[in-house]
Amino acid sequence: MSNNKLSTHAIIMAGGRGTRFWPRSRTRTPKQLLNIVGDTTMLEQTVSRLRPLISPDRIWTVTNTEQALEVKKQLPAAAKKRVLSEPIGRNTAAAIALAAIHVRHAEKGRDAVLAVLPADHYIAQTDKYRKIVTAALEMAATPDRMIVLGIPPTRPETGFGYIEGTGEPFRSQGLPVFAVKRFTEKPEQAIAQQYLDSGKYQWNAGMFFWRVSTFLENLKKYVPKTVDALEDLAKHIGKTTYASKLKKIYPQLENISVDYALLEPATRQLGAPQVYVIPAEIGWSDIGSWAAVYELLAKSEGENVLAGAGQVIDGQGNFLWSPKKFVAAIGVRDLVVVETPDALLICPRDRAQNVSQVVKFLEKQNLKRLL
Repeated sequence: MSNNKLSTHAIIMAGGRGTRFWPRSRTRTPKQLLNIVGDTTMLEQTVSRLRPLISPDRIWTVTNTEQALEVKKQLPAAAKKRVLSEPIGRNTAAAIALAAIHVRHAEKGRDAVLAVLPADHYIAQTDKYRKIVTAALEMAATPDRMIVLGIPPTRPETGFGYIEGTGEPFRSQGLPVFAVKRFTEKPEQAIAQQYLDSGKYQWNAGMFFWRVSTFLENLKKYVPKTVDALEDLAKHIGKTTYASKLKKIYPQLENISVDYALLEPATRQLGAPQVYVIPAEIGWSDIGSWAAVYELLAKSEGENVLAGAGQVIDGQGNFLWSPKKFVAAIGVRDLVVVETPDALLICPRDRAQNVSQVVKFLEKQNLKRLL
């Protein structure tokens, strides 16, 4: 697919650890590499959503050294060669910039349009998603424009950042597009309710679209040291010196998210808007915990969700993940039970966010076999 003769590439961000999905999610096989919802993994679902729009040889996946092997196993053949491993996590600005210099090298210095997407989100309405992505890519082909997909909020959520749109929308492929007034961080409950009531805010789902040149020029303006270091690395792409140079340069990069580094300051610039949001009602979930998985899979309120065979007597609202054992539960409500060969998690559904505390405990105790 081309945009004004520019080629289109996707950057999939697949380096997270998914600690709230312990005991299934481990250092080498985090959430995005597991079949959390459905038969295929989150990463496989992300790639298959893109396949009609972007060919596998233009899909780049940014991960880390622990996960790179498993990531490659799950990708189409042409995309396996496009896996980039960070030697150390340096947040999203650095990860996207690393991929951007590789795209530019693959295009022999020509510009290209980028879709930047997380590997671990669930999207129910794939056709609608592709229509919105097509419109976003078309808009992003114009220099200096940065496009964000916003999720219309369904509740006063305090766990997400928000995007405030402003003014009258214009249309791209029949879809409304708003200039972005500002990005806001995770709000308190009362503020989240105000955002929801106003109708002007979207959840920030971390899906971005821009030209390679637009992204690197803006990054140069706001975090010049990161760009300078990566431009130095760019000279080594495809050479035997690349791996050692990457290892040396990467820890020095600024540890900052792309929202903080680039999008927030860009909305504060005077003059014509640079950042735009397209509301995307696409059945999205970031599946942030086992409780969120239950909510996606339960077809009615109070239904018990089991991964394998089992029987629940006089109990409701339970998520029981033990695919190889028969699970019998009596008189229990709203529990999460997740079994793996070496660990068992039991918690109330409304405490599922706290699972990451178990991971912190295991790290403190240096119980690496359980991480």
